[in-house]
Amino acid sequence: MRQTLLSRGYLRLLLLSALLGVPVALACFFFVALQQELQDWVWQSLPEALGHTRPPWWWPLPALLLAGLVLAPVLTRMPGRGGHLPVHGLGGPPVGPVELPGVVLAALLTLPLGVVLGPEAPLMAVGSGLALLAVRLREGPPDPRADAVVATTGSTAAISTILGGPLTAAVMVVEAAGVGGARLVALLLPCLTASATGALVFTGFGHWTGLSVGALTLPSSLPRAGPDAGDFLWGLPLAALIAVLISLARGLGRRTAAWTATRTAWRVITCAAAVGVCIAAYALVTGRSPAEAALSGQATLAELAGDPHAWPVAALVALVAFKGLAWGISLGSLRGGPVFPSVLLGASAALACSGLPGLGTTPALALGIAAAATSVTGLPLTSSVLAVLLLGRAAHDQMPLIVLASVVAVVVTRALSRDGGDDRSS
Repeated sequence: MRQTLLSRGYLRLLLLSALLGVPVALACFFFVALQQELQDWVWQSLPEALGHTRPPWWWPLPALLLAGLVLAPVLTRMPGRGGHLPVHGLGGPPVGPVELPGVVLAALLTLPLGVVLGPEAPLMAVGSGLALLAVRLREGPPDPRADAVVATTGSTAAISTILGGPLTAAVMVVEAAGVGGARLVALLLPCLTASATGALVFTGFGHWTGLSVGALTLPSSLPRAGPDAGDFLWGLPLAALIAVLISLARGLGRRTAAWTATRTAWRVITCAAAVGVCIAAYALVTGRSPAEAALSGQATLAELAGDPHAWPVAALVALVAFKGLAWGISLGSLRGGPVFPSVLLGASAALACSGLPGLGTTPALALGIAAAATSVTGLPLTSSVLAVLLLGRAAHDQMPLIVLASVVAVVVTRALSRDGGDDRSS
């Protein structure tokens, strides 16, 4: 072990990882900043220019139809087919430099138009693509094992920029790798190094430019509340219910993926239009903005956590129903990440039940995030850490509930899976 860590080749790998974190973070910053600017233009500036104070109920119909029309040629004509289907997991296989333009184009053309997916999978593709490009530019014979580590390092550095920082990304590597001992340490150190340097550059550019990057964050003013018997009495069955809802949506995604495997172009356009119908239906039923049900959900999650009492229970139920249906269709046909929307769905379902006797809003938010993230990733430890970091100071008293909700969610998800096998998404 000591010989491996102090070897010249491994030290060069650590140096490469530190250097690699800088361009990966810069690429991720400009990617998410551009996506956020386009999103704001589609859902705020353009409706206001047309005389609407907010997007009208029908706004998602042409927006999502356009998303399907621009995505179809990317999927059928460009290398890499725009990236992997999100129903198959978070990261997918490493994306090489040849496939990377299609992944970036698919994300930037469709995510701002209201596709119910997040930016995390395209960001991981950007990280692995840039890492593999750096490897191919180096001199010397190819080393498949080193290339695999570098690709993982690039993906980890990329996802750490918007998913809670280096700690969440490192825990994800540990949990998803399924290895231990010297192999785990050898994989973890480059990932930590690249994530730390990348997060530093990403945060610095955010402060310097003042641009919004759409990271998954919650208000820092969440009320602290110690969990009591009522929180566990209602919370654990609620975590199981959230796991069932997420599993049903993923099942819809698998069926949609099978349907779009042939006649891909027209069927993807049809699926995108169906997503638009779901979002428009939410706006019609609730009288609220369709933007709440569209997009990845991190902005809506922040609004929901900041003032949960401003949301009627009926609106939360409608959000879970219509956004969940749109998310399931998107999982099997469109391109993006599965985690962000699932977190909003879990939080919405839990907060809809927060009026039950003995269940508080902060415990409901904590268990909803943890259960949903666990259900979609299959990584209970990573999901618990993500929930703790998102809740900040309010998470200290919620840790037992967060951990138990993650355990319940992973057990229920595995029980509902068709083959009962490993369902980890990273």
